[in-house]
Amino acid sequence: MVLYKCFYCNKEIDGATLRKKVRCPYCGSKMLFKPRLTITKVKSR
Repeated sequence: MVLYKCFYCNKEIDGATLRKKVRCPYCGSKMLFKPRLTITKVKSR
């Protein structure tokens, strides 16, 4: 199961809900992202 979060209202959205259109069902925003479960550290050169 894939979970997305809305960038504006910060609510979690199930991936099955987004099959037909990519919009938040709560606020109508098109800005969605997948929250990372682990922290990624990047080393600078």
